[in-house]
Amino acid sequence: MRILSCLTTEHDLWLLALAVLVCGGGSWVALELYRRARQRDGRQRAGWLFLSSVAAGCSVWCTHFVAMLAYRTDVVASYDPVLTLVSLFVVITGIALAFHLAPATRQPGRRMAWLMAGLLLGLSVSGMHYVGMLAYRAQGLMLWDATYVAASVALAVVCALGALGFELRGRRVLGLGLFTLCILTLHFTGMAALTLVPFGAPAVDPSSFDGLAVAVTCAALLVAATGGVAHMIDTDVNDQTVDALRQMALVDGLTGLPNRNSFTSYLELKLARARSEGRSFAVVIIDFDKFKAVNDVHGHEGGDALLRAVAARMSAELRDGEFLARMGGDEFAAICPLSGGRKPEDFLRRLERALQAPVRIKEFDVLAHASFGVSLYPQDGATAAQIVGNADLAMYRAKADPARGVSYYEAAMDEVARGRRELVLEIRNALEQGAFELHYQLQARLAPEGAEGQPRLDHEVGPTEVIGYEALLRWHHPVRGFISPGDFIPLAEESGLILPVGEWVLRTACRDAAQWPAPHRVAVNISAVQIMYGDLPRLVASALKDSGLDPARLELEVTETSLMEERAHCLAVLNEIRKLGVMIAIDDFGTGYSSLDVLRVFPFQRIKLDRSFMRDVTGSAEALAILRAVLALGHSLKIQVLAEGVETVEQLALLEAEGCHEVQGYLLGRPVPLAQTFNLSSAGLSLAL
Repeated sequence: MRILSCLTTEHDLWLLALAVLVCGGGSWVALELYRRARQRDGRQRAGWLFLSSVAAGCSVWCTHFVAMLAYRTDVVASYDPVLTLVSLFVVITGIALAFHLAPATRQPGRRMAWLMAGLLLGLSVSGMHYVGMLAYRAQGLMLWDATYVAASVALAVVCALGALGFELRGRRVLGLGLFTLCILTLHFTGMAALTLVPFGAPAVDPSSFDGLAVAVTCAALLVAATGGVAHMIDTDVNDQTVDALRQMALVDGLTGLPNRNSFTSYLELKLARARSEGRSFAVVIIDFDKFKAVNDVHGHEGGDALLRAVAARMSAELRDGEFLARMGGDEFAAICPLSGGRKPEDFLRRLERALQAPVRIKEFDVLAHASFGVSLYPQDGATAAQIVGNADLAMYRAKADPARGVSYYEAAMDEVARGRRELVLEIRNALEQGAFELHYQLQARLAPEGAEGQPRLDHEVGPTEVIGYEALLRWHHPVRGFISPGDFIPLAEESGLILPVGEWVLRTACRDAAQWPAPHRVAVNISAVQIMYGDLPRLVASALKDSGLDPARLELEVTETSLMEERAHCLAVLNEIRKLGVMIAIDDFGTGYSSLDVLRVFPFQRIKLDRSFMRDVTGSAEALAILRAVLALGHSLKIQVLAEGVETVEQLALLEAEGCHEVQGYLLGRPVPLAQTFNLSSAGLSLAL
């Protein structure tokens, strides 16, 4: 009853309403700023804690002094300026510490932190009130009721604990209500504890404090407004950042098309609707052919210009319900509904039509060609991953046959893909279990005409000298039987397993060759993946050191196609290997892209003429002309030429007649295991037919 009578008989109700307004508005701003602080870390958290503490402290301070100005007594009163400022400092500092100690969320393990923070918050508000009352100088006797003082502090602490607890649980309205109640109950219960006995007649009109009350209120509102504006600015910046991030997350920055994330979300939505409505649709994966060549010739800016142009053209061909996205790189994906008489063929024709016209890149016209893979729902898959994966399989089939252009998914593709995956796993197991072995095929040099003092007839071939062996990887699978290197080597390259497999081949070949009875050279094939992604010079140096093989006896064979990408890097790698004293040979010569330029740039010491020329050399004038040109080129560049694929005496005789003295092929010897190699060649090799 004392509290109620104090409010109704000893306070100006209008100023009390103003104090409540200041308290509620300031508390709302303070807690909003505090929520922002809890969402930040480091310096930003410290900054927002400072703003929220100042806003909360000023709200408590202004509420107190507006309510004090509403306190109507017949006593002359004034305020000590120092203690008044100290009361403001006390509440701001205490609230800052309380907010800092409070956990980010209400967790069982952080209950002690919540209790300490709530206790400190309630005591800070109480401390501000009673320090402020010390600043109150009245010409009268101030009598305090200890019971009401204790009750005011207890209520403040309880409300503060509740406010923090609800705030940490995300119950914002309850948190705001209890924090406001913490301030108001503390003040009015504390004022009920005070009884003022004047010393004499009043000398000041109490209404003279009205202007001061308005001034304090304006200051409080200004502080609250400052915090509110900071919150609004930060919210706006956050919203803009979220919009920008959403744009980045869902839209491709180069073409403006939806990106992979958007495509995935749209496909899931489309799939759900198709299931419920019993409809069908097609997913199309689009991959541009030889796009890297565009980047190599016109630079990445040219490639980007091509992608922007074709993306805009394909987008212009879309109709209602159709969707196009860029998945990344030069790959796009599209969705076409098949209801209402639509057919995937119509959709594909429109996309192909968009690619028919050349794209102008600087002063060049570039024609974009793409491979299309198509899968249909529901027959080609029940989930988004299955549908996209099947369209991807169909696209790779189309890419393998450029004349096809468009490929529809077929169930047999899954079997092929599954078989490839299984074979990759078996390659790994074969490497771990030592199931690979090396066979060696003889390389020989034909003796010059008239050797050994014997004349030679036209149908005779002179003696040959073994100059080395090529190490060839072989795999006899316990179930599949012999697996051709042409089947498993490409898979090893795609999966990256060629790096450990290639290391095993190199180290094994060096170790075997070091034990041979004759100092023949050993030739080892090197993959492009090893050149690009393996530390090949270090590996070669290590294999030579561990085996004790003379570097001059090791020859590494690389193909032209393996040197087409990152030529500068490949050149640096091969030069490092040459410095070790190892020979470098170009394999399958004549089947690559730019043979003459490759010979000019790279440090080759031997040319291995591809076996395809040997098949036709005895009956084709064109093949013979190429053979003569390569031999003349090798002679001019002082590079030895070795012909592969020699299988008949006629081929051997022709090579000898044309001046090609290094040969390799089935006629001289098939690849055999190490144990059989020197049984065939220990006495040398001589063919006299």
